[in-house]
Amino acid sequence: MTGEKYKILIVDDDKFLLDIYTVKFREFGFDIDTAMSGQEALDKLKAGAKKFNVLLLDMVMPIMGGLELLAEVKKQKLDDGLVIIVLTNQGQPEDIKKAQEYDVDGYIVKATSIPSEVLAEVKQIVDKKLG
Repeated sequence: MTGEKYKILIVDDDKFLLDIYTVKFREFGFDIDTAMSGQEALDKLKAGAKKFNVLLLDMVMPIMGGLELLAEVKKQKLDDGLVIIVLTNQGQPEDIKKAQEYDVDGYIVKATSIPSEVLAEVKQIVDKKLG
């Protein structure tokens, strides 16, 4: 299982988790960039210098949370060909429903998944969508 053809932007305000996921995804050949805020992620997506295949984002972040980021990505039409996967601790049905209103491709609850399971699930979602 390798991901060398995929470029992923991981967005989370938790530096420790960003580092863990960056290492885990790079082990399998994914090209990784990170952002510690919704605004930083939006800036990187708009810059377009590095065309991303996957946006992996947390919901709870200061200033611009995940839902606000999703709204901006859709509004600015930055989601063309982008697989969007939520990776959060917000596991309540109403949280999932709010995210799904933005046509996310996947929703993973951090608290119930170890990094290798997150990697496997992301890979499965991406392969299914971009195959």
